[in-house]
Amino acid sequence: MLSLALLSACTVGPDYVRPVQETGLAYKAEKVDGWVQARPGDDLSKGNWWERFNEPVLNDLMKQLNASNQSIVQAVARYDAARALTAQARSGFFPVLGSGAGYDRSGGSNRSGTSQYDLSGSLNWELDLWGKVRRQVQGQEAAQQASAADLANVRLSMQSELARNYFNLRMIDEHKRLLERTLQAYERSLRMNRNRYAQGVSARGDVVAAMAQVNNARAQAIDIEAERARTENAIAVLTGQLPSSVNIAPVAFEVKVPAIPVSVPATLLQRRPDVAAAERKVAQANADIGVAQSAWFPDLKLNLSGGLQAATFSDWISSPLNFWSLGPALAMTLLDGGARAANINYAKASYQAEVAGYRQTVLTALQEVEDAISTLGVLNREIKVQQQALAASRESLQITRNQFEAGLIDYLSVVQVETAAYSAERTALQLENQRLNTTVDLIKALGGGWSESLTP
Repeated sequence: MLSLALLSACTVGPDYVRPVQETGLAYKAEKVDGWVQARPGDDLSKGNWWERFNEPVLNDLMKQLNASNQSIVQAVARYDAARALTAQARSGFFPVLGSGAGYDRSGGSNRSGTSQYDLSGSLNWELDLWGKVRRQVQGQEAAQQASAADLANVRLSMQSELARNYFNLRMIDEHKRLLERTLQAYERSLRMNRNRYAQGVSARGDVVAAMAQVNNARAQAIDIEAERARTENAIAVLTGQLPSSVNIAPVAFEVKVPAIPVSVPATLLQRRPDVAAAERKVAQANADIGVAQSAWFPDLKLNLSGGLQAATFSDWISSPLNFWSLGPALAMTLLDGGARAANINYAKASYQAEVAGYRQTVLTALQEVEDAISTLGVLNREIKVQQQALAASRESLQITRNQFEAGLIDYLSVVQVETAAYSAERTALQLENQRLNTTVDLIKALGGGWSESLTP
């Protein structure tokens, strides 16, 4: 028994060690002008990261997404399936107990019929001498953890997609308000030009130019309605609802961009669910090597069976005929045409592929953070310059309109300045929208609010 216990302690295959991957000590993009640093990185809340934007409507939409998004529901089901496979793998540690009952009647022309009742039981147990089952359990547990991280990654992806769509919707509404104000100004100019033309002060060309401005603005207002509808429909689908059932009322929107703390790059290995999933897949592949190598060793099975036999049912109680058997069975494959060696080579190659996939996932994560920090820094600088340009364009527009009303310039000059002013206003809105979306991208690149405690 002692020798059997010692054998059972053997586990073939390499023990898992996380692959080494250099991450650097700091992000290069943090030195970019315009980047607003915020520390410490642990301040990034684990969980409801979107609440940093202080948008009640977005908070409500996130609740619906977390409960009803079908991509998340699908990922939850896959995680449940992975848990079931882990339980199935653990069952290999335990013996299999079976039972059976039967009735048989036989006879012939030269003898009378005979009956026999059978009641039997069996116990079969394959001892895990070489750690095959242990490696299978380790691999499946790693697969379950990878599935949990995949679920977290799907959640984070859907949440960030919803946040981007929500901010796009709000900026579309702001663009629509800008168009409405612009259209009102154009319509006033059109009335003024018609009056001046009727009085013989302005030329017909000024009236036509003013009409063209009005109609162009009206066409853009119609187009923006279609863009808003598409964005609202995307939000409905993300929250698991029918597009026809979701109506998000336009409200005054104030851009609030929170400062996002950024820790050292190494924290991505713990914060990013996709990195965690890739690392767990490496652990699973490592365990598969041990499973493949265990095929070189013999399997030891213990079989125990026994039961009762009797000619009549009542004989089971009075004088049953007992039978039993007990015996170990040792089985080993001697020749297999190289199948076991090929299987081990396959497992080792799969492990190397997962290691490369893990390292590539880490590099991609670092790139995404660098890109987001760099883009935010550039946008912050660009917005400052754009605000100066916007103030100048507004002042220029006011001066030009005053000159036109005083009869100093023609209306074509006003059209050019109004077009430039509208373009500056629209560019300012687009830059604010990009800054909001890039902030969401940075949060997602940093792993959002994911932690292992948040997974099922």
